[in-house]
Amino acid sequence: MSGGRLVAAIGAARAAAFLSRAMRMGGGTTMPGRVARAIEPRVVPTLAGRLRHGTMVVTGTNGKTTTSRLVAHILEHAGLVPIHNRAGANLAAGIAAALVEHATLGGVPRGDVGVFEVDEATLPRVVDGLRPRAVILTNLFRDQLDRYGEIDLVAAGWRQTVSVLPASATVILNADDPLVADVAGAVRAGGAEVLAFGVEDPACGLGAGEGGAPPEHTAEARYCYRCGRPYLYTTVYYGHMGHYRCSGCDAARPAPQVVAREVRLRGIEGTRFLLEGPGAAFAVRTVLPGLYNVYNILAACACCLAMGVAPETVERAVENFTPAFGRAEQMRIDGREAVMLLAKNPAGFNEVLRTVLRSGEAPVVLIAINDLTADGRDISWLWDVDFEMLAGRAQAVVDTGIRGEDMALRLKYAGVAEERVLLEKDWERALRAALERVPEDKRLFILPTYTAMLHLRGILQRLGVVEGFWRQ
Repeated sequence: MSGGRLVAAIGAARAAAFLSRAMRMGGGTTMPGRVARAIEPRVVPTLAGRLRHGTMVVTGTNGKTTTSRLVAHILEHAGLVPIHNRAGANLAAGIAAALVEHATLGGVPRGDVGVFEVDEATLPRVVDGLRPRAVILTNLFRDQLDRYGEIDLVAAGWRQTVSVLPASATVILNADDPLVADVAGAVRAGGAEVLAFGVEDPACGLGAGEGGAPPEHTAEARYCYRCGRPYLYTTVYYGHMGHYRCSGCDAARPAPQVVAREVRLRGIEGTRFLLEGPGAAFAVRTVLPGLYNVYNILAACACCLAMGVAPETVERAVENFTPAFGRAEQMRIDGREAVMLLAKNPAGFNEVLRTVLRSGEAPVVLIAINDLTADGRDISWLWDVDFEMLAGRAQAVVDTGIRGEDMALRLKYAGVAEERVLLEKDWERALRAALERVPEDKRLFILPTYTAMLHLRGILQRLGVVEGFWRQ
């Protein structure tokens, strides 16, 4: 490749990032990558190949941003300098943008390891360029059907991708998700190592008992990929995640090497559990709430332990980790405490609602639903979320966003009392109306879809409450 083209690509990308931020067209997390790749198509493999400790990739429906940030955070504690698409721009252009942002004009990386969050459908298109040492597969849930199609297509792409990984690579996968665990066969056929993680605590699940714990209606994996017979669950954690076996063949949950035991969910205050893995056993204390974050922590810790990070370093890093923007992000607005919890598909939204309600208080909730491209244009998924959990328990629900009327209708059918619901289409007025309903010693729970989260954070940034997402 031409060294001059690489210099031009990096220089033009930096100019694009500066203009994007100066003109308030965004955080400069995607456009610079498009510019760089247009000038030098091999900018990603060139820069990634110069990272001394290689790259690590995180993909899946839920938890990519938190997991990848935690991996980068742990590696920093281990003395490494990660290059990371921290803002969550997880398509090919976002990865390129992160690499050029952290390189000299001559193409020397200002870091020694890459940590990249990757869109689940994009994984097959970026692996060749990144050549990762580790690939983390978090979970697969129905999400943005208009973009991805059925998740079987995503799973098939994963199987093809991991089957060609070299023996030097490690695939870290979720044993409790049948769709993800099924990928393990393709990994072993290709020669890469497999490291599975999972939860070993039936007490924190939704049900237990042989054949007596049906998966939630949000479950995507009800039938065995090998023979088509139903899965039987002894424990369901959420959705289709749990301890399962096929009723017709020998397909079953693989034994995980990295596990969480004695899980204590403390609502929005955080989580405690015992992590056990090869050569490691320590108590995890984290401000990250919810069972879904237990899985994110297991994935990140499994990856870093496999990469040789000392267990005591992993333990210390997890304890002082703070959430990414919009993912249990806590803030103070006009004298009231607030927490923002991104919710973008049925399984994730249900877990967010359970986390909110575990606080023990009658919550005030601001729900913001958009249907822009990054959210998915099809919002029929709202009818699969168990908003019935809020009926008789929520003190007030303020509803806003492009599809606010649809959300108001869903709340009506969920049995949430009409007098407790306010539909306010103006974003800032909705935020202030929600704050006004919060008692002095309580907090507001903000539950937005992805672009709604960015819009609300834009308002909060203008009010001086938060920084731009690309700075965090």
